[in-house]
Amino acid sequence: MVASETPSFKVLLIKTSSLGDVFHTLPALEDAWRSVPGLTVDWVVEEGFAAIPAWHPAVRKVIPVAWRRWRKQLFSAKHRAEIAEFRQQLNGEQYDLVLDAQGLLKSAMITSLVKTDKQRKAGLDKHSARESLAALAYGQKYPVAKGRHAIHRLRDLFGKVFDYQCEELEFSYGVDRSRWQRPNIEGNYWLFLHGTTWVTKLWPESYWKTLAQQAVDQGRKVVLPWGNDEEHERAIRIAEGIEGADVLPKMGLNELTAWLAYAEAIVGVDTGLCHVAAALEVPAVAIYGSTDSSLTGALGPEMEVLASEYHCAPCLSRKCLNPGEGEVEPPCYQEISPARVCEQLLTRLGRTDVIAAN
Repeated sequence: MVASETPSFKVLLIKTSSLGDVFHTLPALEDAWRSVPGLTVDWVVEEGFAAIPAWHPAVRKVIPVAWRRWRKQLFSAKHRAEIAEFRQQLNGEQYDLVLDAQGLLKSAMITSLVKTDKQRKAGLDKHSARESLAALAYGQKYPVAKGRHAIHRLRDLFGKVFDYQCEELEFSYGVDRSRWQRPNIEGNYWLFLHGTTWVTKLWPESYWKTLAQQAVDQGRKVVLPWGNDEEHERAIRIAEGIEGADVLPKMGLNELTAWLAYAEAIVGVDTGLCHVAAALEVPAVAIYGSTDSSLTGALGPEMEVLASEYHCAPCLSRKCLNPGEGEVEPPCYQEISPARVCEQLLTRLGRTDVIAAN
């Protein structure tokens, strides 16, 4: 007698951006993959992040969307043709469920393009979605409490949609580090994610340099990635004069992820790449000053968040509101010193003997 195969349950998942939001969805997807027999997922995501969903084994196909590019010239002939092709991909097969995990008008619009019964479309209700009108696109609407971290909200949403208790499941992103090969480097190394978008999110350059020297003194190498000219120049300044600190060549996300995956430890600021580090479950410290880590910060089993408790933090401002108050700029970072970061990392690595010696 031949055993019957588990029937598949095909889901079209819509979570397009940003980098952090995409990674925030992986723990919820991992929960669902463990809980729903035969689950397969096609994921609609912004073209710039199209490599990421395939890192999870539940994802069968990635459908790139180029809304960020299309909206600049929405009615150009090229973009109209691309949009028509995108609509064909959305309707290439019948899905058991279309799940909008974003709760925005743009994601609801994509949901509306899928030709299926509205009762097969699910998402947040009007009180839970970031843009309440998005809920009009769904036949199944679910309440999810606000004021919690985005990862926990998504896990809650998926649990309600697929009818399981996410609290009973072990937290994991479901990303296997072995899919990447170790970079060609000898020995253990620490990787510094020093680049970010706002000036107020930048940890002081002098602190990076001090931390790099401390790492080298511990017998570790330091590697510094970069994504633009400004970050490249900063990386060069941090590494200057420190034997064992190296600036990496410019590389894409997949190549950089290999460096993240095999690092002994990672230090970063409020940047999308810290979410990659969290997903890889590499011992890491994420530093937050002007921004709030409680709702969208890096979160993972091996991630330690150091958030400033300075009187004006988190200010959520792109410009420092109290310059000149401390020894460094922005002043909210003076309480998150290199020594404190180093001690946190060594604790994560279980090297309490080094901490005691210092």
